[in-house]
Amino acid sequence: MLIGELSRRTGVSARLLRYYEEQGLLEAGRGANGYRDYAEDSVVTVRQIRALLDAGLTSEVIRAVLPCVYGELPEFDWCVDVRAILDRELAAAEERIEDLRRSHGTLAGYLAQP
Repeated sequence: MLIGELSRRTGVSARLLRYYEEQGLLEAGRGANGYRDYAEDSVVTVRQIRALLDAGLTSEVIRAVLPCVYGELPEFDWCVDVRAILDRELAAAEERIEDLRRSHGTLAGYLAQP
């Protein structure tokens, strides 16, 4: 399918689809005319990428775990190191949350001043 069709079916702009390809997250063949040609399973791949991005993962982390992902949710085959990668990402997210809590407390204290 052409990039416009993939964009229509996933709700992701053609620009983002090209970006995903540049990042090694999505593959496209090339037709005789030079146009990108995406396989049918690219729809699911794009939905997986979107779900993983929504979970706060970077494109680098997604590139590492994507080969072990199936389904649109996504679900994981626990390939080598995938659990460790996600554990690290969870710990980093918890650290960012704690940093935000500290910032929140500090700002709230400033606003509580007369």
